[in-house]
Amino acid sequence: MATRVIRAPEDIAKLSSFLSARTKFPLTVTITQGAAQSKAQNRLAQRWFTDIARQLGDRTHEDVRAECKLHFGVPILRAENEAFRQSYDSTMKHLPYEEKLAAVKAFDLPVTRLMTAKQMTAFMDEIQRTWTQRGFRLTDPEALKYEEEFA
Repeated sequence: MATRVIRAPEDIAKLSSFLSARTKFPLTVTITQGAAQSKAQNRLAQRWFTDIARQLGDRTHEDVRAECKLHFGVPILRAENEAFRQSYDSTMKHLPYEEKLAAVKAFDLPVTRLMTAKQMTAFMDEIQRTWTQRGFRLTDPEALKYEEEFA
């Protein structure tokens, strides 16, 4: 699956060239309003998965990542991305929770990498709200900026 972000009118011509170069048909094209999430959002989310895993003590970064994708990311994408909803519902929705969690982890189900910056913000807000209410300490986004600056 290819993703292209159109930021300016000239990017439309690049997209047209990309599509014209395709030789296998049919193609399905989905258009989503908004830009992809930022690298800073991705770094912070990964840091939070590690923070949570360390404090839990019995789960890995990948366990927490899969749980957050399933609990917070899937509902966001199902509500806002029709192609994702159809694919998820036909392949995963019917599975028991533990099997869904195992599949998300084993197949690295694309959830956050399909999100726009706005969706990623909602995802991270839910992670922060849920885990801090449970008493977990998560890396402060502002502190992470300074940490990266001096690294």
